[in-house]
This record gives sequence, C-alpha cells and structure tokens, in this order.
Amino acid sequence: MAGAARDTPPRPPEEEEYRLSICGKLCYAIGGAPNQVAGSAAAFFLQIYLLDIAHITPFHASLVLFIGKASGAVTDPVAGFFISKSRWTKIGRLMPWMLACTPFTVVSYFFMWYLPPFVSGRVAWYLTFYCLFQALTTLFQVPYSALTMFLSTDQKERDSATAYRMTMEVLGTLIGAALQGQIVASAHVSHHCTVNPTVNTTDSWHDAPSFLDPSDPLSHQAKVYMIAAGVIGGVYLLGIVILFLGVKEKDDPYALNSDRAIPFCKGLGLTMKHGPYVKLTASFLLISTAVQLEQSNFVLFCTHAAGLRNHFQYLVVTILVSAAVSIPFWQKFLQRFGKKCAACGISWMIPFAVMLVTIPNLILAYFVAFVSGLSIAASLLLPWSMLPDVVDNFRLQNPHGKGHETIFYSSYVFFTKMSAGIGLGISAAGLEFTGYKPGICRQSDDVILTLKILIGAVPAILILVGLFILLFYPITEESRKETKLALEVLRRSHQSTENLDDHKEDTSV
Repeated sequence: MAGAARDTPPRPPEEEEYRLSICGKLCYAIGGAPNQVAGSAAAFFLQIYLLDIAHITPFHASLVLFIGKASGAVTDPVAGFFISKSRWTKIGRLMPWMLACTPFTVVSYFFMWYLPPFVSGRVAWYLTFYCLFQALTTLFQVPYSALTMFLSTDQKERDSATAYRMTMEVLGTLIGAALQGQIVASAHVSHHCTVNPTVNTTDSWHDAPSFLDPSDPLSHQAKVYMIAAGVIGGVYLLGIVILFLGVKEKDDPYALNSDRAIPFCKGLGLTMKHGPYVKLTASFLLISTAVQLEQSNFVLFCTHAAGLRNHFQYLVVTILVSAAVSIPFWQKFLQRFGKKCAACGISWMIPFAVMLVTIPNLILAYFVAFVSGLSIAASLLLPWSMLPDVVDNFRLQNPHGKGHETIFYSSYVFFTKMSAGIGLGISAAGLEFTGYKPGICRQSDDVILTLKILIGAVPAILILVGLFILLFYPITEESRKETKLALEVLRRSHQSTENLDDHKEDTSV
C-alpha cells in the first residue's frame, strides 16, 4: 500500500496548485470593483452633469463623451503593447501596472467632477480630465482583465473567478450609482418645476427660469458632486490594496522558458484572423453599445420623457440590484445549458423597454428596471466568461508563443470602448440637433421622442443584431472540453521538457 502510494502520479498537488481559494477569488473580484464604481457613476450621471450642472451645450457634451471614450479605446492597444513587452517582477508582470496607475486615476476622476470657476474653458477642462481618466482606467483594466488567465489553468476555476468578478463588478456598479445618486440627487431637484411644470419650452435656454448662474448659485450642486467624487476615489485606493495583498499572479504554465513572446503587431494580426474572437467581439461590441446607450440616457429619459424625475435614483438602484443578485443564477445557467444558450437572456429587456417608452408608468418602470437588470447581468458575465475560451483555443493553435493574452483583452476593450464612444457621441449630438435645452423643466416633443428612441428602438436593434452574430460563434461546450484536455497534455509535456533540460544541465555540471 505504501509503495503504491509512492508510485501514484503527483496530479493532486498540481491540481491543488492551480485551485483558487474563495478568499483569492474575492480579493481578485474586489480589486476590479472600483473601476465599475467610477464607471457606473460616469455612465449614469456624467452626461446630465455636463448638461445641467456645468452648462455645456449638448454638442460639446457629445465631443467630451466621444473623444474621452476614443482616447480610452486608443490606449487599449498601446497598453497591450507595452504590457506584453514588460518583464516578470517579484510581484508579477501585470500587478505593477495596476499599482502604478491607480493614484493618477483617483486624481483625474476627482477633477473630472470639479466645477472650475471659469466658464469659457470648461469644455477643454472636462475633455482633458475625462480623456485622462479613460486612459488611466484602461491601463488598469487591460492587465486586470488579462490576470484571469494567470490565476489558474483550470477552466472551471477561471469561470468561477469570472463569476465572482462579475458579481462584485455589478455590486460596484450598484454602489457607484447608489452613492452618486443619493449624494447628488439634491442637485437636480427644482422647486420651480414642482410648482410650475409647464414652462414655455420655446424660450431661450439662457432665459429659462430654472437655469442657474454657474458662478455662485451652483456652489451646492458643485459641492455634492465633488463629495461623491472624493468618496469614490477612496474606494479606488481600498480596492487596489485588497487586490495586491490577496492575489498572487502565476507565470504562464504552458510556455517553455525557450518560448518567445509573440511580437505585438504579429499577435494583433493573428488575433484579428482568429474566427472565434472576431465573432465574439463583433457580437458583444453591438450589445455593449446598447447597454451603454441605456445607461447614459436613462436618467435623462426618466427626468424629461417619463415624468419620473423623483424616482430615477431608485430605478437605477433597482436595475443594479437585480443585476447583482442574478449573476450567480446566470453562472449556474451557463454551466448547465452552455454559454451561447445563456445569451438569450440579454434579449429579455427589449419588449419591456419598448413598453416603458410607449406607456410610461411608475409600476411598469420598476418592473422594466428589474428585467433590464437580469439582461445587463448576462451581458456583463458572458463576454468575460467566453473570452478565456477563445484565448485557450488560440493557445492550442499557437503552442509555442506567449504573451498574447494582453493582446486579446486590450483589442477587445478597444473595440467595445470605441463603439460605445461612437454611440454616446451620436446620442448626445442627436439631443443637440433636436433642441435639448439645459435647465428647463420640460423639453420639446422632438427631444422627448429622441430620448424614447435612444432608450427603446436603438438598443433593441443593436442587441438583436449582436445575438444573430453570436449564433455563428464556433466554440461549443464539447469543443471547450476537448481544448481543456489538449492543453492539459500540452502543459504536462512542457513540464517534462523543462525537467529533462534541467536534468541535462545538472548532468553536464
């Protein structure tokens, strides 16, 4: 018996080595939450802040939103290039990037919500700090997303870590929207609109009675936004400390020491030719754009088109609570029925959003918010759960290259950010074209119609087209299992090769 025990292959220790503890998964998940806290606050409130607090015209707001998103998108491949070239350190290859950029991210985020005393240069001010914030969050998000591949080689462990991460990120989105909504809600309460809701919408927006002078009367509104920015900045610092202390980055277990990193341009070319990646990216590029449009225009829609000015913060919280509690459900669902099948849940929000647009009603609005949360949870979980499968598939076809993980993640985020930036820019420009006037109680019928289209029709079309493309995604549950077995053989063969080389070196000495 003892001899048999000694002859047993050392597989359990290897499995234990790549098994993640619950504490490690939680620390990894918490580390990414601050980006979602800040991103949620910006997604729901930046547009209305620029329009109604900073008093920037919709056209200039569209420039800020589009150029800011574009700067973040352009930073993605640049970050991927430099990260793929970086060397392994005592704390890993990805962790130093996340540690270095966090303090600068906090500073840029705070000044993004600061109301400068001058008026003429405000567009340049917000454009500068929003671009900086987007670029710095990219420098964090690219290595953080790629870190999934260096937590474990086990697909189930990575999927589990991704589920933890998505749950915490949705909770982060909830915290961001709730904090921002509760702190800044008083900035958007207009007693004038309550007393006299039928303000003449043909008046010039400079003469609108509820439009406040930005020099002194806006001090309360500006103060509450800065308080919210300071609180969220503190969340950033807490998150990076937990990530650093609780997560250990592992080196690539599939690569030989003699393997060289794939050159960035060559790797990018191979990535763009990889069929599963192209289909996955095209599908969720459209779906994420739809979700971004819903987020950025939801507060404006509730305020000006649905008569729910006093309920928007609670509706936002309902969406995000629903999304947070449904992540474990979607994780179990995709494990049992497959990831492509789980994508059908993204379409649930379409009929209910159309109903809210056509029949604005408070009870219906809360029901729509709940169902939308379910769909948003699926749209958040699925791409980050499917992308590691694509990377594994690529690894199997290119067994002697390494360093490609950041190329996949950076290019994916690039495309989703660029599409979201275009969508947000077009939506804000549409409001400008139809005559949106900051500070007035009731917008024109053209503006209300535009908001309904941006909340209902446009996201519905984008989601349906994205799901149609996803039908051609080639990786199935069966192929995932085959890839897992093949990579396990590859990892063991590489370990045997390394051990043989070490033995030869010892013998020669």
